[in-house]
Amino acid sequence: MSKLDEFLAGDRLDDVVFYLSDAFLDDDSRLRKVGTETDDGVRLVLDGETGRSAFQAGTGMGAMEFAKEAMAAEGRIARSLDGGECPFAGGDAEADAEGDDDDDHDVRFVFAFAEGENPEVGGLYAEGDVIHAYAHCTCGESYSQKWVIGDRA
Repeated sequence: MSKLDEFLAGDRLDDVVFYLSDAFLDDDSRLRKVGTETDDGVRLVLDGETGRSAFQAGTGMGAMEFAKEAMAAEGRIARSLDGGECPFAGGDAEADAEGDDDDDHDVRFVFAFAEGENPEVGGLYAEGDVIHAYAHCTCGESYSQKWVIGDRA
């Protein structure tokens, strides 16, 4: 079982996942050497502190500051944590007329962590371990999604 599979199963609650798209990441970035290449970028599963440091080094943003910003908008993030659907894409006839279509809404990077089940908090946390995922789009917007591990939504 890969580190990502273990993370998605709730077996690596102290780790974080960090994904950078090829468009955002330099070809000679050392993150390519320590991460797993995907079709469109590099995904890393790292212990929490190392992952937050790698995120800051790779994006120039603090991970928790980014997460707080991204929580302002809810979107859909791929369960593989390497893609998503920007909530700001489509539905704007004026922007579409100007040529601003969904091609301008690709994920630049994703940051995710898991939080253990906590019935005292209630909500999703009473249902099981929860994945918190945050994405930044090429349009400049950020968004988030969270789900209970094992849900197929």
